[in-house]
Amino acid sequence: MRLRTLSTAIICFAACTVGASAAEFTPASTVSVITHSGVGGANDVFGRQLIAIIEKEKLAPNTKFVLVNKTGGGSTTAMNYMKEKAGDNNTIGLFASNYISDNLVQKEATNSITEMTPVANLIVEPALVVVNPNSQIKTLKDFIDGNKATPNKYKQSGGSPLGRDAVVRYVLMAATGAHWPYVSFATGGERIAAVLGGHADLYVMDATETGDFIRSGKLKPIAQVSDTRIEGFPPDVPTIKEAGYDVKIPQQARGMIGPPGMSKEAVAFYEGLFQKTMQTESWKKYVRDNALDAQFMTSDKLGPFLKDYQDRMRTVLKSAGIDVIR
Repeated sequence: MRLRTLSTAIICFAACTVGASAAEFTPASTVSVITHSGVGGANDVFGRQLIAIIEKEKLAPNTKFVLVNKTGGGSTTAMNYMKEKAGDNNTIGLFASNYISDNLVQKEATNSITEMTPVANLIVEPALVVVNPNSQIKTLKDFIDGNKATPNKYKQSGGSPLGRDAVVRYVLMAATGAHWPYVSFATGGERIAAVLGGHADLYVMDATETGDFIRSGKLKPIAQVSDTRIEGFPPDVPTIKEAGYDVKIPQQARGMIGPPGMSKEAVAFYEGLFQKTMQTESWKKYVRDNALDAQFMTSDKLGPFLKDYQDRMRTVLKSAGIDVIR
């Protein structure tokens, strides 16, 4: 009986010690949040909004989160910086989908996101496939069937050949046998202007870009790039699958990673912080207002997700004839 009591005491002590150890980590007075975007870029805007909500809700009152812009080579400069910060519990990084693709195609992008410490996924950013409201294209099928019947009949406005808009094109062309030109522009404004001016026929528009263009009727949405219909998008617009194309398009995910070697205690702290952030009304309003899809993913699930994401992107890019070097 005494032995059983002693064993129980030892187990309780061990459990309490582990719990205390996990709870011991508190960040420094300043934590750097690394983004690859310049000021005003999508990840920069997202990161600043995230920090603003944490501050407003007083979720980490003794810590100041500071966004640090590490631009250059897509995600390359930011990833190199994260690698240099190995073991640093007071540096975290805000990743986007190009953290996956850059490493696959750029020789200089030697650091893979799978080498970093997974912390948490926060959102999946949906998109709308849009056309000029005066266009003869009324559905996604019209666009695809038109290009099947007459290759290159309709053009797509877009940005980087590694961007989500380009990936949508690769996946749909592979699935349907249709082919159409992709006209690259440097900025979102130029891509939209091309469709408004009739110089291109279709654009895959990020949720954060839609705003007044959809509400005012300047652009007409014909499909949602998401697994399910998104609150904040026009409710009568089908997903790509509902439009008749059962394809798997890699998601535009945004979330947090740590440098290699971040401690388990630090991961647990940040994971818990972001989970609490996503439960606030401020966050929920931000998600609704920007037609985002909040998909929280814990660190243990994020690692396998990023590996699978990388494998699927590699397959998509290879099928599009892009030189994949890793």
